[in-house]
Amino acid sequence: MTTLARTTEILTDLIAFPTVSSDSNLAMITHMAGLLEDQGARVEIYSDDTGAKANLFATLGPDRDGGIVLSGHSDVVPVADQDWSSDPFTLHTKDDRLYGRGTCDMKSFLAATLAMAEHYATLNLSRPIHFCFTHDEEVGCLGAQALLPQLQDRGHRPAMAIIGEPTEMRIIEGHKGCCEYTTRFTGRAGHGSAPERGVNAALYATRYVTRLMQLAEDLKTRAPKDSRFDPPWTTINIGRIAGGTAHNVIPGKAEVDWEMRPVLWDDARFVKDALADYVGTELLPAMRANCPEADIRTETIGEVCGLEPMAENAARDLVARLTGQNTCETVPFGTEAGLFQQLGLSVVVCGPGSIAQAHQADEFVTQTQLSACLTMLHGLGTQLQTD
Repeated sequence: MTTLARTTEILTDLIAFPTVSSDSNLAMITHMAGLLEDQGARVEIYSDDTGAKANLFATLGPDRDGGIVLSGHSDVVPVADQDWSSDPFTLHTKDDRLYGRGTCDMKSFLAATLAMAEHYATLNLSRPIHFCFTHDEEVGCLGAQALLPQLQDRGHRPAMAIIGEPTEMRIIEGHKGCCEYTTRFTGRAGHGSAPERGVNAALYATRYVTRLMQLAEDLKTRAPKDSRFDPPWTTINIGRIAGGTAHNVIPGKAEVDWEMRPVLWDDARFVKDALADYVGTELLPAMRANCPEADIRTETIGEVCGLEPMAENAARDLVARLTGQNTCETVPFGTEAGLFQQLGLSVVVCGPGSIAQAHQADEFVTQTQLSACLTMLHGLGTQLQTD
């Protein structure tokens, strides 16, 4: 069996695990742990507080510092309300494309690393290769944020990390951060014919969103002159607004899901300080004038730092040698890469598939992209026998 065929076989199994972030990933983690243990890897599984989610960290090669981490997340986004042409949790092949939820984002990279583990196990590696598979990346990089401090305390510090998010195998050395929030408004419900007797939570949520959009325009003026991102400024997105029950009822509760993608962490502080001032001096006083118990509270879903482009980056240089590329780029979407960078590792993002297919119905990765990834990973094994 060729390595591509073996990778496709593994990918078929991984796609069959419906690891939507709202559900458990334990069955898939256990399956991958078994594949790695079969190759002699030293496997560690770290469960979250609920026991329903887990991260996996495994190692092939010597017990020493300086290892290389191959990292990806196990969770996928939902398929609800998407018009799929085939079962999203059954791998479907047509021409050069492999269809299924997670084929692009990012189970194809996981499958490629697992297939290559069978090759790495036959090598006399000079440095360890680590496999790091996390939970809940899609909802705030929760798994990685829990796992990385644990790795910091375990000894034998890795030197670099390759994050296999879909980049069409282009080398990505920088991306924005990602901060996600839910802001909840508590007012007073009442009859729509007497709006002055209630506190319309949906109305105040609308005012809050309007302020967010004003701040989004302000952020355009704060873009660094040397910003390499597209767009070059920090962005704000409103993902969901919910509130109310009927046309003639004053909404007593409302919610706003929103996010920002900071180029600089000072931008995140700028937005949060401006919102705190607006809520404290305008919105809350107006709400509490008629309802003392009215409230506005913001829950932080996740705050993940970006990947900062560095003049010296051993991971970038290694992947450039492995792929033959001589250019590097930045992207606006977020990954777990910045968290690894915070631990002092050199980090790069490079993986099969296009971000344009991620989160879409009929998500796919091409076999051409998968083959290019396998070539890179095979070269890594060769490199670690000779470096």
